[in-house]
Amino acid sequence: MSPRPAVPTSPASTASPLLPGSTLGVMGGGQLGRMFVHAAQAMGYFTVVLDPDPDSPAGRVSHHHVHADYEDGDGLARLSRLADAVTTEFENVPAGALASLAGDVPVAPAADAVAIAQDRIREKAHFVRCSAEGGVGPAPYAVIETEDQLAAVGDELLPGILKTARLGYDGKGQQTVHTRAELAAAWAASGRVACVLEKRLPLAMECSVIVARGRDGQTVHFPPQRNLHRGGILAVTEVHEQNMPAAQAQRAVSATKSIAEGLDYVGVLCVEFFVLEDGSLVVNEMAPRPHNSGHYTLDACEQSQFELQVRTLAGLPLVVPRQHSPAIMLNILGDLWFVQGDGAQVEPPWDRVLALPGTHLHLYGKVEARRGRKMGHLNITGATVDQVREVAAQAASLLGLADSSAC
Repeated sequence: MSPRPAVPTSPASTASPLLPGSTLGVMGGGQLGRMFVHAAQAMGYFTVVLDPDPDSPAGRVSHHHVHADYEDGDGLARLSRLADAVTTEFENVPAGALASLAGDVPVAPAADAVAIAQDRIREKAHFVRCSAEGGVGPAPYAVIETEDQLAAVGDELLPGILKTARLGYDGKGQQTVHTRAELAAAWAASGRVACVLEKRLPLAMECSVIVARGRDGQTVHFPPQRNLHRGGILAVTEVHEQNMPAAQAQRAVSATKSIAEGLDYVGVLCVEFFVLEDGSLVVNEMAPRPHNSGHYTLDACEQSQFELQVRTLAGLPLVVPRQHSPAIMLNILGDLWFVQGDGAQVEPPWDRVLALPGTHLHLYGKVEARRGRKMGHLNITGATVDQVREVAAQAASLLGLADSSAC
């Protein structure tokens, strides 16, 4: 293992990069951590995962697996002894744990940035600040933490979507409301926790942008991804030059970079946007980590989002991640194991899917398939957009999935 700096209080405190042979740590043992571990190991790094689940997907493939809760003092101490730098694979890892680790080892992204992403109120306030000079702001919204704030909500925000301020992802903690009575009932049903009410807007599509930002402020990005969600969970991502108008795509990229710079961010960051029917953009939310919509980069780009996560954590140079093939990503949920409808579990026909040209299967090593559980994804690449769409449609049909196009 490489020597640590004398005062590793922030990622910027390491003046020289951590070279292969060093040990990189990750908080969280899910599929994103697993793909980070694979990328780090491919580049010659040792890895350590902290996760309480002894069968976690990342822990099962890492050199070291610290079986501990995310706030367990002994577990965090062991992680900091093993790792030369630490990142996170999901946004709800306790920010306090990252702050504690940062006293002993470089951490990226920083606890402050993760804490903002964990709180919709602070997150939207950050988006507003970043849009002050003509950037992309969030949908009109109101903060609801008290009865007085509930009563003060303007009628122009209805119909809207009430979202809990914390611990909401994949559509969780969200309720659509049309009237003031429904709003009051929804807030009561949430337990009167802190919430934001967002005005419902006429959406044409959804997209996301992934950037990687280094310690020195250098920032690179992937092309904007066009996304389709079902039931609040990402189902399809489509990425090619024709998926968005050029000016619209550039506006989304510029807004994402501004959001990252405003956080003094180090690491991989994904920002999701709504595209309205009039072609304008509003920013929805951010994820301080690699993102499902970036999984296509594993097979369609010269560097994946996980390699860039390794590079930003280790302080290595960043290069523009060129996309060499049009791509479609199909998210694979545990529902595919139960397509017969009688409760019996049947393995999907992977042999028939993999007989299709340009298919790349990524399963996450989860030992049990459950409905709604993310089990893997299928990337489809090809020479042309039409070819990729045709194969994606065939794969979706074989798997019993709905429409395979995000466009």
